[in-house]
Amino acid sequence: MYTGKTLFAQLMDFLPWTTFTRIVDRYAGNRRVRTLPCTEHFRVLAFAQLTYRESLRDIEACLSAQSAKLYHMGIRSPIKRSTLADANERRDWRIYAEFAQRLIAQARKLYAEEDLGLDLSNTVYALDSTTIDLCLSLFPWAPFRSTKAAVKMHTLLDLRGNIPSFIHVSDGKMHDVNVLDLLIPEPAAIYVMDRAYLDFERLFGLHDAGAFFVTRAKSNTDLRRIYSAPSDRTQGIICDQTVALSGFYSHKHYPHHLRRIRFKDPETEKTLIFLTNLFGPPPITICELYKARWQVELFFKWIKQHLRIKKFYGTSENAVKVQIWTAVSVYVLVAIIKKRLDLQPSLYTLLQVFSITLFENIPLNKDFLDTKQILEDDMISNQLNLFHN
Repeated sequence: MYTGKTLFAQLMDFLPWTTFTRIVDRYAGNRRVRTLPCTEHFRVLAFAQLTYRESLRDIEACLSAQSAKLYHMGIRSPIKRSTLADANERRDWRIYAEFAQRLIAQARKLYAEEDLGLDLSNTVYALDSTTIDLCLSLFPWAPFRSTKAAVKMHTLLDLRGNIPSFIHVSDGKMHDVNVLDLLIPEPAAIYVMDRAYLDFERLFGLHDAGAFFVTRAKSNTDLRRIYSAPSDRTQGIICDQTVALSGFYSHKHYPHHLRRIRFKDPETEKTLIFLTNLFGPPPITICELYKARWQVELFFKWIKQHLRIKKFYGTSENAVKVQIWTAVSVYVLVAIIKKRLDLQPSLYTLLQVFSITLFENIPLNKDFLDTKQILEDDMISNQLNLFHN
C-alpha cells in the first residue's frame, strides 16, 4: 500500500515554488504577514478550485475537518475565513497573474507539437471574451449596464493544447476590439477572431508586425474586387477573391489588399464571408481555421462549469482577480500534469477524480487512472448495467 504524500501534495509539487517566491518578493506579498503567507494562500485557493468550494465558510469547514492533514498539504496553521478574506483583499493580484503566466509558458512548450489537423506550421490563436455577470450593489467597481455589473475575461487561446497565452480581466464596459491594443503581435502567427474585432486600423497593426488574421466581414463592409481565383463549389467555396477597401477611412487605415472568401456551410446552409491577409493556403483551410475558433468558446464554457469563476469569495476588484487567476493556474496545472504523466483521461475527468481524492495517499503517475474504466462519454460511473442478465 502506498503511504507517501497525499494527492494534493503531489499536485502542488508540480508547481515551480522558487519562481512563485521570487514573484512574491518582487511585489512584497508577505510584508507584515504573520499568518497565511502567499504560498499557503495559493494552496488554499487551489484546494477550493479543485474541490468546488462555494464560499469562505465552505473552505474553512472542509479544511477544519481535515486538520490533521493540513501540515502535509503545506498549510501550517488552521484556516479562518476572516484571515482568508483579508488575504484575498490585500495580496496583490499581480502575484497570481504573473505566476499563472509562468505556468502558461511551461504548458505551451509541452503542447507545442500538438497536431491542429491543418497543414500549417504557424502558431494559431483564437481571440474572444466572456462576460461574468455580477451584482452591481456588491461590485460597484465593475459597471456594465444601468442595473448590472460584470467583468470580462479577454482571452487569447493557443489552439495547440487549448492553453490561454494572454488573459486580460476588465470591467464589463470594455469593448472587445480594444484588447488588440494590448496584444504584442507574434510574427507569422495567425489570429482568428469574430466580427467584434473588425477594426482595420488595428488589423493593419497585426499585418505590419508580420502576423496574419482571419475574421468575418460585416454586412456594411465596403469592398471592391481586384481578382477572382478559381473556387471549388463542391467544398462550399463560392468565391475566393483579392479585394481592396473602398471606404475613405478604411482604405486609409488598411491600404493593402485583403482576401475575401465566401463560404456556404453545407450543414447549416449559412453563408459566411471571411477576410484575411493570409493568401497562401487554400480557401478551405481558411474556413477550417475560423471553425477552430470555436475552441475558445468551449474553453470559456469549460472553466465556467468546472472551476469557480462565477461565484466569488470576495467583492473587491483585487479579490475577484486573485480568484480568476488562481482558477487559470489550476486549469493550466492540470494540463501540465496530464501531458507530463501522459494521462489519457480528459481534463474534466481528472478534475472530477481529483475533487474526491485530494486527501488520499495514492501515487500520481501514468497508472493513476485505469482508462479501461472510463466510459466513452468521459465520465466515471459505478452504476450497474440495467439490462445485464
